[in-house]
Amino acid sequence: MNEQDRHQTARDLLGYIDASPSPWHAVANAMEILDRRGFQRLREAETWDLHPGRAYYVVRDDSSLIAFRIGDAALEDAGFRIVGAHTDSPGFRVKPNAAHAKGPLAALGTEIYGGPILATFADRDLTLAGRVFVRDEHAESGVSPRLVHFDRPLLRLPNLAIHMNRDVNREGLKFDYQEQLPLFLSALSEELPPEQKFRRLLAEQAGADPEELVSWGLAVADTQAGAFWGPENEFIANSQLDNLASCHAALAALPEETADAGVAVAALFDHEEVGSESYKGAAGNFLESILARIAEELSLSEGQYRAALARSWLLSADMAHATHPHFPSHHEPQHPVKVNEGPVIKINAAQRYATDELGEAYFARLCEETGIPCQKYIHRNDLPCGSTIGPMMAARLGLRTVDVGNPMWAMHSLRESAGTFDHGALIRVLETFYTTGRGGVGRTLGVLP
Repeated sequence: MNEQDRHQTARDLLGYIDASPSPWHAVANAMEILDRRGFQRLREAETWDLHPGRAYYVVRDDSSLIAFRIGDAALEDAGFRIVGAHTDSPGFRVKPNAAHAKGPLAALGTEIYGGPILATFADRDLTLAGRVFVRDEHAESGVSPRLVHFDRPLLRLPNLAIHMNRDVNREGLKFDYQEQLPLFLSALSEELPPEQKFRRLLAEQAGADPEELVSWGLAVADTQAGAFWGPENEFIANSQLDNLASCHAALAALPEETADAGVAVAALFDHEEVGSESYKGAAGNFLESILARIAEELSLSEGQYRAALARSWLLSADMAHATHPHFPSHHEPQHPVKVNEGPVIKINAAQRYATDELGEAYFARLCEETGIPCQKYIHRNDLPCGSTIGPMMAARLGLRTVDVGNPMWAMHSLRESAGTFDHGALIRVLETFYTTGRGGVGRTLGVLP
């Protein structure tokens, strides 16, 4: 991949993120990508008819998606090659009874979702995006979902002037979680109470009447588009790089064919930032159910299915911490991670990451075979280490799992940064991973018989 192609790949990523301000939009856009590539949509509530050489995808509750292509090799011999990522990002979610008076303004009450860097939301041009349910007498459930995205600045969290917060530069910007995080929406109206005004605004965006609105899941989103930065456009900045970059890479790497390979899977889950314990989270049964149904449709016995799992690999793809030059004391000095120096293997002895010694060697060999450098990340002993979907999925399914990801700065900021060239590098490694069948890296390392 030459420099022009690498920039185009990063530009495609920024476009995907800009069009995906919520997990529901991320999956809707993933579906469009897969539809263009000839993937067929399946529904969990219907029977399936699967065939080798064909590609499919399944959506659960509009914000988790599993796509797969069935190879020509016997599944019990070749196994699954799975890349797992997550569609959600930390930030704010709007409360059900959100709109209320706050002094002379109408404000929206919010809940903190995951672990955002709250200060990065201050003084930004914010908006709303997500899913609303409206009454629908023709739907089995009596309601139907509609995506909404206000593509203009709608909300704001103004800072307190430094004249009234003299220590802000020394002590950092802090908010009271309950009293100071409602987002300002508008001036109070004499005609409509805040709640009615907000419902009217939301209904108009959804193409419905205010009385038809039943419920909503609304994320607070940035309005600034993604951008390149640096003299040579060597860096990118956007919201939600963690972890829509990994989602995009998993989708982009899915092969057009998988000759002499098993089943290539991209599994994108919601709710990772809040623990994954949900109907559609990685700790649920979504992936387990889909893998079992694939095996059943391909007429595998229970023993053959278990053999396929034993020969499978899962790459838990989630962004990694790059060493920050301003804060070297916050990083493990013997394991520096550099932006634009290739994907990162994430290792933690306490299994906050699922990588073991064999997995470390496996991914390093994948990078070597692809001609891509790789790095290794270790968290400092005196700082608590975050985690990913990797350990829970490894434990639930008994899959060999490696935690990997591309390096970035300012993880969980509303405006994160990463390397322009790393995204294309990760896609190439994932392409190699997906098409590694009964031979290749697995056999070389003694993993596949």
